[in-house]
Amino acid sequence: MPKVGLRQLKNRLSHYVRQVRAGHEIQVTDRGEVVAELVPPRRGAAATGREGLADLARRGLVTLGLPNDPKVYRRMPRLLKPGELQRLIDEERGER
Repeated sequence: MPKVGLRQLKNRLSHYVRQVRAGHEIQVTDRGEVVAELVPPRRGAAATGREGLADLARRGLVTLGLPNDPKVYRRMPRLLKPGELQRLIDEERGER
């Protein structure tokens, strides 16, 4: 993998972006130390990110939830009288 220093990358950025677009990978160095890599994007990664999320789920790093279904939600009965919640909050906070 070719290496390029920060100064040269800055001065010829378009050139290196064209190389990456063509499929090449480039290591970026700062004072001889590799600090970054320029690589082409993965196929479809820019679309929605769902591919990346699916990959994480396959590897067991995340658990996907169920699709949002409005039927799951039901209207809860009102447990407090109007204004009661604000009164309780004010009571808890006390004099501030």
